Amino acid sequence: MPAPLSIIIPTLNAAADLPLCLESLMPGLESGLIREVIVSDGFSEDETGAIAEASGATFLASAKGRGRQLVAGAEAARGDWFLFLHADTALSREWAERVADHIRDRPGKAGVFRLKYRSDDKGARWLETRANRRARWLGLPYGDQGLLISRKLYDQVGGYPDVRLMEDVMIVRAVGKDNLTFLDADARTSAVKYERDGWRKRAWKNAWMLARFLLGTSPDRLAEDYT
Repeated sequence: MPAPLSIIIPTLNAAADLPLCLESLMPGLESGLIREVIVSDGFSEDETGAIAEASGATFLASAKGRGRQLVAGAEAARGDWFLFLHADTALSREWAERVADHIRDRPGKAGVFRLKYRSDDKGARWLETRANRRARWLGLPYGDQGLLISRKLYDQVGGYPDVRLMEDVMIVRAVGKDNLTFLDADARTSAVKYERDGWRKRAWKNAWMLARFLLGTSPDRLAEDYT
């Protein structure tokens, strides 16, 4: 029986982060969990493609836009399960065991990882706590937490929308809080934007963007304001 999991990573000029992301997938390769890794790229101008191909991943050129790239990756995938993962996120060592348990025990549910930031700043701990609490209380995890979902459930909810922003929020809302499980492993994501802008300032900016979306602002309009 083929390995069940297709990992789909959308990229755009991700050469600085992609090696660590790909390296963190090794436990899944070693355990026979991963069928393929698909890097769905929005025409990067750096070494993203070379890094992906050197790792043995399938490199897929797609029109720019994370929603569109996620859709393209899913359409190309062959696994019965998908793991969508941002290129600036690296998974903790136990991720593969937790995913295998989920596939066996909770096939009708989607899963996300616990959010961590690759930073020693106390602001990182504050935001992790806040983000993980929001994810559990509201069923609204960050896209940085990854999304593990069966092909069957992905198709049932209509997959990722082809939008420029908020595609992660839209799909988890379609999945529903009751169909979302929190996996006991870490998604360790880049802290560059928070360290650049300030932890609280960036966090509140993102919260305001989410509030505007929930109040009806279109993803395209939000994308024009997002940096």
